[in-house]
Amino acid sequence: MRGPTSSDSGRNHVSDSGTGTARSVTGEDEVVDLCRELIRIDTSNYGDHSGPGERKAAEYVAEKLAEVGLEPKIFESHPGRASTVARIEGEDPSRPALLIHGHTDVVPANADDWTHHPFSGEVADGCVWGRGAVDMKDMDAMTLAVVRDRLRSGRKPPRDIVLAFLADEEAGGTYGARHLVDHHPDLFEGVTEAISEVGGFSFTVNEQRRLYLIQTAEKGIHWMKLTVAGTAGHGSMIHRDNAITELSEAVARLGRHKFPVRVTKTTRAFLDELGDALGIELDPEDMDGTIARLGGIAKLIGATLSNTANPTQLGAGYKVNVIPGEATAHIDGRYLPGYEEEFLADLDRILGPHVRREDVHANKAVETTFDGALVDAMQSALVAEDPAAKAIPYMLSGGTDAKSFDDLGIRGFGFAPLKLPPELDFAGMFHGVDERVPVEGLQFGVRVLDRFIDAS
Repeated sequence: MRGPTSSDSGRNHVSDSGTGTARSVTGEDEVVDLCRELIRIDTSNYGDHSGPGERKAAEYVAEKLAEVGLEPKIFESHPGRASTVARIEGEDPSRPALLIHGHTDVVPANADDWTHHPFSGEVADGCVWGRGAVDMKDMDAMTLAVVRDRLRSGRKPPRDIVLAFLADEEAGGTYGARHLVDHHPDLFEGVTEAISEVGGFSFTVNEQRRLYLIQTAEKGIHWMKLTVAGTAGHGSMIHRDNAITELSEAVARLGRHKFPVRVTKTTRAFLDELGDALGIELDPEDMDGTIARLGGIAKLIGATLSNTANPTQLGAGYKVNVIPGEATAHIDGRYLPGYEEEFLADLDRILGPHVRREDVHANKAVETTFDGALVDAMQSALVAEDPAAKAIPYMLSGGTDAKSFDDLGIRGFGFAPLKLPPELDFAGMFHGVDERVPVEGLQFGVRVLDRFIDAS
């Protein structure tokens, strides 16, 4: 790494409209443009290599980091599937390092469904709109903005920071985090803790209290293919051995099944904290009643009270008058930390003996405790920018690249700080239509991350 630039060299300047004098560009100044430019790079991930890939985004990030004196490296695991990694030297290199990671790929979007084109990066109604605005090019932009500001002004972090902008998270991370952990673990030498997505966002209880949900756990993954074999034949005949019928009945049983409530340590802590803030006792056994009190975060929290298995794809047949010899389905299965064996046993019982189940992608559940200096740094940074803030732990119903980094002994947290309007359906925008992030939320995140780095 080249040393950080001086407070003047490499630093952009803008004119102050009040005085006409030039002032240095800050992270708050450029975070919106960084987010818009990242959104405009289509990195749609279709789960194979048919999309545009992340190479352009990796090059964009590398250019922005090189402009402020870093020496980023691009790692291409497959043509077009690229990640960017850089290390910033801290004041005390003997301390364990911090990893800040984010993914640059996004799920696909159908432009006809959107108010503003999903890859336009439009600014409207106080928000930046587009695919990735919350998942997670907002955090990528905030990270770039903070790092660029600190290096332009010569402000070293207290300890080494490793930056990783990763490919393929939306399809399990095989060509991104998993590739780097398996083939380039030296990049993360000395790293003990990490922050990334789906945490640090606000849930407004009232004007005197905003809870900021810090992700300390996430469910495990079993993406599965189900197969039923039957007897092929003419569609006009009576067939008792119809693969489609057998599979459809099994999928319907699974799709309608209510898995039992299982309260993990993280979820218990979350419910206790939320109950204290609301002045009530939340009963996880009364799932409907509990979820009804959660407002905009109900979708995120509801699925962390039990294992889940949702049918997502069906496939069978090739002609209307031919009974196929095989039918298939795909299931998105998620299990709570500590409940994988129970989950798989329940699946086999529900599906029955005629359904063959095989994993197409599986990854572990992860959970860490909500304590330590890093958690204290999150809380202090949030309160400094929002006196009504209180950080609390929660479990993510989905999965992130933290699973891969956990294999290196890196303790992961979701901390992409955003102060959100109470009426914004933040959870509903993950993989949804009209994804958008408030401009003020991005600027708030830059300030919090900057303070967090100093305190960490």
